[in-house]
Amino acid sequence: MINDNELDGIWFVYDGECPLCTSAALALKIKKEYGTLNLLNAREEVDHILIKEINAQALDLDEGMVIYDGKQFYHGKDALRFMARFGEYKGLFNLTNKTLYWSNSFASISYPWLRGIRNTLLRKKNIDRIDNLDLKSIPTFKSILGEQWNELPPVMKKHYANRPYTNDDYVVEGILDVKCSGIIKWFSWVFWFMKGIPPHTENNVPVTVHFRSEKNTKYFHFDRIFHFKSRKPYRFHSKMIQTKDNEIVEVMKSRLGWKMNFLFEDGLVKLKHRGYVLCAFGHFIPLPLTLFLGSGNAVEEAVDDNTFNMSVTITHPLWGEIYGYKGQFKIKQ
Repeated sequence: MINDNELDGIWFVYDGECPLCTSAALALKIKKEYGTLNLLNAREEVDHILIKEINAQALDLDEGMVIYDGKQFYHGKDALRFMARFGEYKGLFNLTNKTLYWSNSFASISYPWLRGIRNTLLRKKNIDRIDNLDLKSIPTFKSILGEQWNELPPVMKKHYANRPYTNDDYVVEGILDVKCSGIIKWFSWVFWFMKGIPPHTENNVPVTVHFRSEKNTKYFHFDRIFHFKSRKPYRFHSKMIQTKDNEIVEVMKSRLGWKMNFLFEDGLVKLKHRGYVLCAFGHFIPLPLTLFLGSGNAVEEAVDDNTFNMSVTITHPLWGEIYGYKGQFKIKQ
């Protein structure tokens, strides 16, 4: 914990390798009554007391800059709002910032774009993330499940071993029974076109699944290949994105997302339906599709240290179960 007398003035912690962040840090002017503005390059001052406190508070510097005013930390869009509120009325940057980020709603909408630009600039310069929280050493789903992670059976820890910002790739193989009816069957051509769940009925379908991570993101990729007997192999690829705590969104190729809670209870991994969203420009826009498409739920159960059973169902409020697949998988790699 930082003592009140250890750091005077306002502290702006930024990424010195990011042109956007550096420009903001150098251009910002704070009103005199709030004290001196101190700049801290997070890549150069890793042992600074402020960086250590930022780490202790789990503020990810790759997700946003940090401003410390002697009492409180402002991270990401909140840092932008601090700059808009307490910045001087001098200079193009300060005036622009005050004009754009006085509104919390506008800051919430625009900040993911700014973060995306920052990440793109660093990738083009082939510069690694700051990774001040050492996320590359922690499985993605450990942060999602929290303390429940320690209760997982060994096969589930292997199944969800992927770490963010790495090239981790785990493979499982299994046999599934796939069944569809109702609206899924009636509009099967739409689902084939959208590259989502395969709208097909067939038993004993061999399925290979790759669980992949990406070097530049926290996304957890599900890459499934269904080897149907009656048609060519079908690839169903989606990615899971944590939004908060144990809430995640599985985003399909069409940008349609299934929002769910991911948890471990009663000895089972459960994915519980929370609704549908459209993924657009870093935001998840709620879509009222549950009455049309039904609600999806999934369950996984450990069999032994390398094998697990799983089932996925979509249940419509009028027609009951309209889609599902279930079977057993074994970890191969």
